[in-house]
Amino acid sequence: MGKEYKLENLYSNIALVLTAFILGLSFVAQKAGMEFVGPFTFNTIRNFLGAISLLPIIFVAKIYSSKKYTRSKEEIKLQRKMLAKGGIICGLLFFIALSINQYCMMYAPAGKAGFITALYIIFVPLISVVFLKRKLKNNVKVSIILSVLGLYLLCVKENSAFHPSEIGLLVSSIFFALHLLAVAHYSHKISSIKLACVQFLTTGILSAIIMLLFEPVAVSSIILGIKPILFSGVIVTGVAYTLQIFGQKNTPPVIASLILSLESVFAVLGGMVILGETLTIQETLGCIIMICGILLSQLRFNPRAMKRFKRIHKKFST
Repeated sequence: MGKEYKLENLYSNIALVLTAFILGLSFVAQKAGMEFVGPFTFNTIRNFLGAISLLPIIFVAKIYSSKKYTRSKEEIKLQRKMLAKGGIICGLLFFIALSINQYCMMYAPAGKAGFITALYIIFVPLISVVFLKRKLKNNVKVSIILSVLGLYLLCVKENSAFHPSEIGLLVSSIFFALHLLAVAHYSHKISSIKLACVQFLTTGILSAIIMLLFEPVAVSSIILGIKPILFSGVIVTGVAYTLQIFGQKNTPPVIASLILSLESVFAVLGGMVILGETLTIQETLGCIIMICGILLSQLRFNPRAMKRFKRIHKKFST
């Protein structure tokens, strides 16, 4: 049982690292896609594509599970209610976070925007401790401090003046934290793939409403930007965000937020490999500190061993 639990945790952590990797490399595609269409048009298409890309997997999984398991009508009804509730709540939070973030990023410097957005690594533990009454281990507390310091060194390169959009980015960061906690709550109760599909549909529908009200929609523009839109819809939305939901099944939300913050590291490394960019000393130091922080959060200390160490230390110090 212990080995199975450890394996499940390992698989979940790998899924979250893959999520951060894909999200880190997706910035170029997202930026390229929005050269042809507005942000809400982009979000509408990518979320609908993400939902559609999951339908074949859900269909195959349903055929496979129907051969092995039988559920009562009451159980099916309760599961569907939970799926609808969880998917809509996660989708709504994701829509609010994404919309505020994209709008504000048009005005804030890119480095500061990336840093403020990633501050969900503070808000997730803060909400967990204050509102959910959860305790944090000391190594996790140190990990959060290291990750924030690393993020600052990695992202903030300019001493620009304060802009009101930065308040909006901070608000979006809070909603990203709430989204992470909502996913953590519902991913234990329902199918990860189904939850992701309903989440994308909710976000897509809400984005479509804003798109139709405020943005001109031209099929020719969508066709011109079809490559980055397809990549963002299928790979980034369909694959990465589904991996996030799967990964959060067996990973505490605070640890999940720390792993997902590696997106910034992968974005910088991706710029080196794909665009031929170079790392400054500050950025290199930021990457190293962040990775150390994430690794520290994964350490599991044996309480008995710690007590034994304290007794030995006390004995030799007296």
